[in-house]
Amino acid sequence: MYKTVIIGVGGGRAHGHADAYQYVKRGRVVAVCDLMRDSMDDFADKYDVKARYTDYREMFEKEKPELAQVSTPPSVRLEVLEAAEAAGVPAVVVEKPLAIQGEDYLAIRDFAARNPKIKVAINHQLQFHPRRQHLQKLVADGAIGDIRFIEASSGMNLAYQGTHSLQAIGAFNPATPTTVFGQVSGAMGLQPNVKEHYAPDQSLAAVEYDNGVQATLRCGENAPRVPRGDAIYQHKRIAVYGMKGYIHWTMWGWETFINGAYDSGDHEYPEEDVLGQAAMTEAMFDWLEDDSAVHPLNLDRALVDFNVILALYASSLNHKVLELPYEPEADLVPKLRDALQD
Repeated sequence: MYKTVIIGVGGGRAHGHADAYQYVKRGRVVAVCDLMRDSMDDFADKYDVKARYTDYREMFEKEKPELAQVSTPPSVRLEVLEAAEAAGVPAVVVEKPLAIQGEDYLAIRDFAARNPKIKVAINHQLQFHPRRQHLQKLVADGAIGDIRFIEASSGMNLAYQGTHSLQAIGAFNPATPTTVFGQVSGAMGLQPNVKEHYAPDQSLAAVEYDNGVQATLRCGENAPRVPRGDAIYQHKRIAVYGMKGYIHWTMWGWETFINGAYDSGDHEYPEEDVLGQAAMTEAMFDWLEDDSAVHPLNLDRALVDFNVILALYASSLNHKVLELPYEPEADLVPKLRDALQD
């Protein structure tokens, strides 16, 4: 039985991680860590976790976990990864987004480039939702024919949900992005905030891939609304169009049109999400047991997706199509803030 610890338990996603363990067969949560003792105690009491820490380094040393699940603000992602590697923790799941701006992206890219002795995945559990798994398999098996176009969107901005949408594109089209042409607007999301998530209020991008597929990405107030989506975070969706038809997934439903036959239905997002989170966690254990079973949400793939976001920002600032990979200029996010506030 693998030992898991959870770092940063004051927010909702930590509860998602912990809830999933009712379906995780090869692991258990043995300890939690948070700077806020009261919220940590409430969380640990709810999930019957006895070991509680305010210092994750001490927790690594004493508990010796096989997996750490991290829900901290992005500003401390790298230091947690470095501390976990130094302590001999073999695997970490990091809550999205991986980074926020060019500087922290470059630091994490440098960390990955030195081949650290730790396996890292980003927590895009939507890829493992049962319905998404079914639709992804349909596309991978050629049910809609060769892919021609993809559109993905999310109701929240790029920092909160942009990498979810990009990862969804990659799940259906595991190719390499080659160019980005983007536009953004609105500076409210670039102002100081508690979660340290900074992004323009609205974004629109055209992304091309090396297999000829083109995709559009919309995040924020300009994104389509999803039926039954009461909360802003519930407006994620993706549609994939091929030569024989299309598939369409939202957080509350799905539809397919394949060879002239239409089908559709609903699903319950909370039920899908807890199962998706459990399956994503089990995939980390697969990777621990077999180096060749690389997690599909691994760090290298996440760095490619975040590079698209940085290129989107630069494209909007410079008014041109950018080739990928993009080497981010200094102070990219502050420059974006200044431009949108003018």
